[in-house]
Amino acid sequence: MELIKKTSIDFIGKRRIAYLISTALVLLGLLAFLWIALGAANLGIEFVGGTSVQLKFEQPLPLSAVREALGRGGLKEAQPQLFAGGDQLLIRVKGSEVGPGGTADRIQAVLRGAFPDNPFTVEGSEEVGPAIGKDLRQAALIAIAVSLIGIIVYIAWRFDFKFGVAATIATFHDVLAVLGIVTFLGKEINLLIVTALLTIAGYSLTDTVVVYDRIRE
Repeated sequence: MELIKKTSIDFIGKRRIAYLISTALVLLGLLAFLWIALGAANLGIEFVGGTSVQLKFEQPLPLSAVREALGRGGLKEAQPQLFAGGDQLLIRVKGSEVGPGGTADRIQAVLRGAFPDNPFTVEGSEEVGPAIGKDLRQAALIAIAVSLIGIIVYIAWRFDFKFGVAATIATFHDVLAVLGIVTFLGKEINLLIVTALLTIAGYSLTDTVVVYDRIRE
């Protein structure tokens, strides 16, 4: 049984279309990279600073009610997220200018006033200063750059220098394509996204090494 018929596709004849798509994705990724470096993208609190508070309520509560309560309390920029059975709440506030501990205390005060019959306990609270966030952003960009240099060295040692450059370009292409799409969709760039990008780079490199092995054989 043949599920897909006419599998003889003229890929070479359609190479110009592929060139245009790849070029557009790379340019999009480069713009996203620049946007992130300037701090203009939708960055997580790990990279811009802010406060993260995790609470556990005795009873589940609707997310819409939490958003409304935070908005009334002057915390419209807060990002609440419910977990488990709806009784665990994570609230993140970016780039707060309130003093140390002030944002977390303010969040707790607002929610205690909004839900007096549903007490909660604080399971975790984290604050990242703007300076630390900037350092983490720079460290993430440096880590990606160093990993790409390492790819060139590894492939050049195992195969050939030209192969190393080609593998780096291919890996860079894949990472930039995903980074550009994620950034311009307005998704938050956090440490999880950085981990995903490094994972993509690893899979891309593995695929390239397999192809190079076949070429050498």
